[in-house]
Amino acid sequence: MTATASHEQAFHENLRKLSDASVERNFQPYRDIDWEALSAEKVDDDRLILSPTADPLGAHPWYRALPRERQIEIGAWRYANLAKVGLQFEQVLIGGMVHHLLRLPNFTPEFRYATHELVEECNHTLMFQEAVNRAGLDVPGAPRWFHVTAPLLMFAGTFAPEAFFTGVLAGEEPIDHLQKAILRSGDKMHPTMQRVFQIHIAEEARHISFAHQWLQHRVPRMKPVRRFSLSLAFPVIMRALCDVIMKPSKDFWDRFDIPDGVRRDLFWNSPHARRTLQAYFGDVRALADDLGLMNPASRQIWKAMGIDGQSTRYRSEPDRAPVSPAA
Repeated sequence: MTATASHEQAFHENLRKLSDASVERNFQPYRDIDWEALSAEKVDDDRLILSPTADPLGAHPWYRALPRERQIEIGAWRYANLAKVGLQFEQVLIGGMVHHLLRLPNFTPEFRYATHELVEECNHTLMFQEAVNRAGLDVPGAPRWFHVTAPLLMFAGTFAPEAFFTGVLAGEEPIDHLQKAILRSGDKMHPTMQRVFQIHIAEEARHISFAHQWLQHRVPRMKPVRRFSLSLAFPVIMRALCDVIMKPSKDFWDRFDIPDGVRRDLFWNSPHARRTLQAYFGDVRALADDLGLMNPASRQIWKAMGIDGQSTRYRSEPDRAPVSPAA
């Protein structure tokens, strides 16, 4: 068996395992979450205060100095908006994946797993929208430019699949890192949001694994010029979609009258915020290294985007050198 055939066989076997896992372990948002515990009438809850160790806003001295009621109000809005932007990102992912599947030939195991993923992502959109509805907050989610360009981003699943799967990771890795950091912190958290996070992390582990494996399968086969172009686009896509997911919209800053200096600190000028941003991308830096997408030119772009740094030694390795939130 040639090396190429062996690699193809291993890729297909991994897809089979992911497909089996989707059948054996899956979640239903209206069966596995206690929605009655979260409602607009019950938002006066200390467990909605943002994590002081895992969330950039929750760690900022300005937020920590606010009265308890204001912290809860801002925390509820932050959680709801993260859910809304997560929903919108999943909708673009679903559209792009459908475009991608249209061109797959018969007999490929990729079709089955990717369709399992679509089912799970549709459930995630139901889960996120229900969280927003229960909180009773009319949050906007992603910035306007994302809404305007969303249809074009979906077409990337057909015409630029390597960039599309890079974008998948650009959206999934930061929110996955944040959710894991919050759960690992041991900070108090509302049980409904905790369950939403747990379900999302469990199923996104498969989705992230698929995107990693797909790129590992596809990128080495790209022509040198296209691969070099991807190496330059890779960090730009990562940073742009990270900002879509993680940065609140203008409505947020206006609604809560947050000082400009705090806004600049949070995204991403303070030492704590810069460290947090870099930590989101440890896994994808390792992937870029593995794919040969790190070169002198691309490394400068990673640095310019503020997302350079050490690669993780293994997937989902916790950040072991946090900066003090007060820094």
